[in-house]
Amino acid sequence: MSRPDGGTKVRELDVSRLTEMIARLVSDANYQIPADVLEGLRQAAAREESELGRHVLAQLVRNYEVAPQRRVPVCADSGVTVVFLEIGQDVHWVGGDVYEAVHEGIRQGAKEGYLRASVVGDPVIRMNTGNNSPGVVHVELAAGDQVRVTVAPKGFGAENMSALRMLTPAEGIDGVKRFVVATVEAAGANSCPPLVVGVGLGGTFEAAALLAKKAIVRPIDQRHPREDVRRLEKELLERINALGIGPQGMGGTVTALAVNVEVWPTHIAGLPVAVNLACHSNRHMSATI
Repeated sequence: MSRPDGGTKVRELDVSRLTEMIARLVSDANYQIPADVLEGLRQAAAREESELGRHVLAQLVRNYEVAPQRRVPVCADSGVTVVFLEIGQDVHWVGGDVYEAVHEGIRQGAKEGYLRASVVGDPVIRMNTGNNSPGVVHVELAAGDQVRVTVAPKGFGAENMSALRMLTPAEGIDGVKRFVVATVEAAGANSCPPLVVGVGLGGTFEAAALLAKKAIVRPIDQRHPREDVRRLEKELLERINALGIGPQGMGGTVTALAVNVEVWPTHIAGLPVAVNLACHSNRHMSATI
């Protein structure tokens, strides 16, 4: 509809459409890993130097090929559902609360997909919610009247091994490199390698963590547009793969499929860096309303 003054058109969207989309994405993302990640695993199997590592990678590829055919989840850990909403500023929601629509979509998707209930309602009381909700929702405004939805079920084998440090500027890029590599090394087999390593550099305490989370849903064959950041991604990947952890921690030359770095301006006195690890399934899926 148009504004009374004849200005920008506003697109009305019922929140039920968001619920329907979230439900579908939650289910589908748990059954089918991203095409770039699957291709990355195939390529890793071809170049892995360890015989045991090649066998592990071949089994992973086979698992991910069979899962969507037989409609079984790629992993028992359905994770915490992270939802990125990029909402056009010309969208007007009707029919209810957007956040509740997202959580209802998660509940429906978990039920329809026969997913394990992995969420507790309180971090101390530890009572399972029984429906894998609520999720974690990040909202950004964008130009236009479209809504871009990305659903990323985040298993906690890798999530638990993620880390954040508030480095000083004096520690510089070498300090960043040491911290990223040390985080992966400390994770060992616990994070279910080969990994996608997301690095958030800059911003503030919470901004660095969000940058790292966004980094892991960037396609692994898409490098950063800045040349210096691309060089950093390449060097970190080489150093991580030189650790010898290998597929599933069995030893080998492929500990990570990619290192994705995202950057943001920060304070003159700070150098925040966050590392978010994604296991070899790196489940996420996007769609647009």
